[in-house]
Amino acid sequence: MNYKLPKGALIVSCQARADNPLHGPQYMGAMALAARDGGAAGIRANGPEDVRAVKAAGLPVIGINKVFSDTYPVYITPDFASAKALVDAGADIIALDCTPRARDGEPPETLVRRIRDELGAEVFADISTLEEGIAAEKMGATYISTTLSGYTEYTTKTPGPDLYLVRALAARVEAPIVAEGRYNTPELARAAIDAGAYAVVVGTMITNPREITKVFAREVLGTR
Repeated sequence: MNYKLPKGALIVSCQARADNPLHGPQYMGAMALAARDGGAAGIRANGPEDVRAVKAAGLPVIGINKVFSDTYPVYITPDFASAKALVDAGADIIALDCTPRARDGEPPETLVRRIRDELGAEVFADISTLEEGIAAEKMGATYISTTLSGYTEYTTKTPGPDLYLVRALAARVEAPIVAEGRYNTPELARAAIDAGAYAVVVGTMITNPREITKVFAREVLGTR
């Protein structure tokens, strides 16, 4: 199978929350260009506006559409309409929460099928456990990503990335495994590939100067 993301790819997540000075498509577009020039082979971006902006880098775009709810825990591309908006904006790959948690939208198995059949896009399944990864592959997801490990109420967030989950998925799942979540050094990113990951997503430690500055400031001031 010819995947849009090449094997061994570094994917850079270009995202900034509304309270971040870099929030907005102009800044995310520039960040994507910088990531491309640095060797990134893919970009992950949130929302149709940012997806349109990062397309200028000429790399495969993994689009997510965060739709927050006071009632439901799932907010990463929770329904078909949010997925379609990303494809219309130019996203090549649609990432969605593929956990079994409640959402204001179609169940993940329906979303995966509709995104592939009706929108013609690859599907990037964000999961938090081995069992969810196995289920996502059965649904037809193109890629299985460890994005949500430590971010669901039934998984534990560790100081570093969940390399154990990468290894477990690589041993049980044939779909490409993408390592994402707390890969904050080049050495950890390489460790993910060595553990069986097809590609690695890095966000904060490349594209969030505010958080990177906090890490340095805490070290310099001795306030870790």
